[in-house]
Amino acid sequence: MPQLSPALRPPSEGEVRAMVESPATALFAAWRDMRIVGLLTLTWYRVPSGCKAWIEDVVVDEAARGLGIGERLVRAALERAAAEGVDRVLLTSRASRRAAHALYHKTGFEEVDTVVFARKVDKP
Repeated sequence: MPQLSPALRPPSEGEVRAMVESPATALFAAWRDMRIVGLLTLTWYRVPSGCKAWIEDVVVDEAARGLGIGERLVRAALERAAAEGVDRVLLTSRASRRAAHALYHKTGFEEVDTVVFARKVDKP
């Protein structure tokens, strides 16, 4: 996770367990030489406008970039989304992540004219 953003910490074992056990989340991992070199999370939900999914936290280890791992992760997530009946898959990406943008275009994503709002939630 720190390779995705230096401010991020790796998830705890409990957090990973909660993701894996969620019926609306799939965690994809790419392995090379007996270690994880790529991750992607897909989550889906139903709303009045249809069934949507988000791809989140796509990261490939710096030492394994350029080997097609990111593309295989995205394509696997798209296959799972289709199997779940998803109508549209969305994702966000920081403007500085040009290689990621090329990957998303290559796998059929298009940029849309929208604004994403974010707010941290105050926890009790």
